[in-house]
Amino acid sequence: MADFSKYEAVIGLEIHAQLATNSKLFCGDNTSFGAEPNTHISPITMGHPGTLPKTNAKAVEYAIKMGIACESVIEKNNYFARKNYFYPDLPKGYQISQHTTPICVGGRVAIQLNGKTSYVQLNRIHLEEDAGKSIHDISPTDSCIDLNRAGTPLIEIVTEPCIHSAEEAFLYVTEVRKLVRWLGVCDGNMEEGSLRCDANISVRLKGASELGTKVEVKNLNSIRNIKKAIEFEIDRLIKLVDAGEPIIQQTRSFDANNDSTFAIRDKEDANDYRYFPDPDLAPFHLTENYIDSIKSTLPLLPNQLKQIWKTSLGLSDYDVDQITENKEEADFYALWIQSTKHYKAAVNWMLGPIREYLNESGKSYQDISNSIEQLNELLELVESNQLSFSNATGKVFKGIIGTNTKAIDFATTNQLIQNNSTDVIAEWVDQVLAANPDKVTEYKKGKKGLIGLFVGEVKKISKGQADPKITTQLLEQKLAQ
Repeated sequence: MADFSKYEAVIGLEIHAQLATNSKLFCGDNTSFGAEPNTHISPITMGHPGTLPKTNAKAVEYAIKMGIACESVIEKNNYFARKNYFYPDLPKGYQISQHTTPICVGGRVAIQLNGKTSYVQLNRIHLEEDAGKSIHDISPTDSCIDLNRAGTPLIEIVTEPCIHSAEEAFLYVTEVRKLVRWLGVCDGNMEEGSLRCDANISVRLKGASELGTKVEVKNLNSIRNIKKAIEFEIDRLIKLVDAGEPIIQQTRSFDANNDSTFAIRDKEDANDYRYFPDPDLAPFHLTENYIDSIKSTLPLLPNQLKQIWKTSLGLSDYDVDQITENKEEADFYALWIQSTKHYKAAVNWMLGPIREYLNESGKSYQDISNSIEQLNELLELVESNQLSFSNATGKVFKGIIGTNTKAIDFATTNQLIQNNSTDVIAEWVDQVLAANPDKVTEYKKGKKGLIGLFVGEVKKISKGQADPKITTQLLEQKLAQ
């Protein structure tokens, strides 16, 4: 039995994020997903002789945005290099990438690990073009090639070998996906291949400084699979080392059917990619003014918003984590709190009834951005005890959303306004107690949980109009007599 406590894992991740440009990195071919195979191609994508590529300026801008958000140093003098290797779905026979001069150097990404902020250090973020796609499940005898994806702009986000657990890797990839979506530079759809991850994994004795022999697990296309693959590999490698068996440096793939990895090919220590500057692409120089102009367009990042809202609005860690889960939700909340002081109540509404409504209706926050005045009316009615939260969310909200009806008008028409009159509620309480003498006896003998039943009965006979706080107070007073 291997002694797992003696070892530590060392993990480095490479995330490929497809940039959300309309055209490819070096030509005007469309990048939209889902087209018929080999329809978004051209002589430039195919690498035909005599064709000349031209760099997509928007892709450069998006790479810089990601670098700034990750606190990287932006390299001002850049060029593209040819990386020579054979893949059947790489039509030119080489990939255009960055080698000596990645556009973003260093940087870090913050994650919340065990309740504390931790940082995953980046080595680089560089630009490159994607390859096409080999499809093996259409023909029983042949592999099919779809070159629609070939030439699509990518950023490759490379960490240092500084991750030590599958959980840490899971949190990091989750944060990166959130960040690229927040910035609008990538849609982050792993199921469509827009975000893919390679994991380099090794193990060593705790306290050792030298890295162990690594294996690489390629093209992990879900965050769950990333975690499962790393867990499996750490377990496999420790068992090999502990048994004194050699680890073969190899490239592996993940089998989602049984949460295991399998070898694809052995990998040499070094690869002769024969990098050299692409002679058809001019180097590009980034000025400080240009970088600053991009920086000025960046939105506040999730961690910045969290700190601001915790400090200025008094929200909890849970609230700010939830409300910054995606930018559309955070933008809606930022807009809403401009016209209300009920900051915590607004969070509760967004995490509960509003999320539920949007999920059920298929609508977006943009679709209900004109309903903030109605939502403010609802908040005021609930906070002033004129309307119960259950009636506000279950009846009024659903009845007025998407219309011009005022909340107070709908609630009044449907007799949902709460009655705060102590005398009136006392009559309803007396009726309920009189109708349930056995339950009253049980309550007085110590079965205090029956208070909820009495409140519910008052709610029924009042048709939801009895203020629950006053109802509970009156019940407790009368049952104590």
